[in-house]
Amino acid sequence: MSPRRNRPKAAGSSGRSAEDDRAGRYGGWQSTENWQGEEWSVRHVAGASAEGKTYRCPGCDQMIPSGVPHVVAWPEYAGVDDRRHWHKACWNAKDRRTTRVQRSRNAPRF
Repeated sequence: MSPRRNRPKAAGSSGRSAEDDRAGRYGGWQSTENWQGEEWSVRHVAGASAEGKTYRCPGCDQMIPSGVPHVVAWPEYAGVDDRRHWHKACWNAKDRRTTRVQRSRNAPRF
């Protein structure tokens, strides 16, 4: 009995495109969405790829701890500085949220 073949039989074809490889490197997948009249690049980040840093979600103004799956979104033609890390639920509810974040009187401002 011969060993199982894990690669496609076609020579020189790995079955994955450069786009798939780039998205796979970050543990998620990337798409483009239209929001507020702009095209946005949206990358879904797996929890294992989100190690080491914490981020503040612009949707709910809460921290996204290290190791939690989340979404990174930025305008299509913007720079690296415009990327924002969102909770998945906050990104999905972005059209239903108010524009102003409500804080309690004792909450710190960041």
